[in-house]
Amino acid sequence: MQISISKERLTELKDWFIKYVHTFKSKEPKIQHILDLKEKHTMRVCNEILNIGKQLSLNNNELRLAEIIALLHDVGRFEQYIRYRTFMDRNSENHAELSIQILVEFSVLESFENNIKDIILRAVRYHNRASLPSIISETCLFYAKLIRDADKLDIWKVVTDYYYRNDPKKNRAIELDLPDTPGFSEEVLQDLINKKIVDMKHIKNLNDFKLLQAGWVFDINFQPTLDCIKKRHYLEMIRGVLPESKKIDNIFDLISRFAL
Repeated sequence: MQISISKERLTELKDWFIKYVHTFKSKEPKIQHILDLKEKHTMRVCNEILNIGKQLSLNNNELRLAEIIALLHDVGRFEQYIRYRTFMDRNSENHAELSIQILVEFSVLESFENNIKDIILRAVRYHNRASLPSIISETCLFYAKLIRDADKLDIWKVVTDYYYRNDPKKNRAIELDLPDTPGFSEEVLQDLINKKIVDMKHIKNLNDFKLLQAGWVFDINFQPTLDCIKKRHYLEMIRGVLPESKKIDNIFDLISRFAL
């Protein structure tokens, strides 16, 4: 498939994104801090997707398409947080679908050809699903996998930075308002034993959420992403903030072998 996207079009979208995000500017420091975190997350995901794409030898037009998808993948998060004061989709609404609604409402992609617009919208729509649909074009599947890898890389950075910071203050947005209680769910362990992405309905506390994050390895699609995970020691860092348990040790042995 021939892809042609100008530098100018990418710049226009970046300008639109910044202006859109700034419409949510809050006078409440705590809220603004959380919105700033999401904006910075988006920028880092753009960098991650470009790094992966370059290692996969994408050309400049393909890289620009990847960066646009990264730029827009979480655009619904700002409306979600202002409206519901949470990033937990099951307690509000699916942020990917909300992102699609916003892109349509603001006619953000109207200047693109239909095939390019379709790839962008599908990649945004699928980026947070437990699994990708079976019926999808090869090109769309590639970009959906690309954004899923890039997004996970930065979420791992955000959560591991948070778990190991010196500031003891809780950030309920990062923790998805989950209780920091002892123990973990057997259902979560069973999902991981089966090499499955953990079902969100099994998540009961923060330990479960950390195990879910480690299990994202089972949904990594490209070798450069796996290389980053190993280089940055994300799995070891998540293991370090979970309770001592033979069951958890066994799970991390499984995950580590899969990531090699």
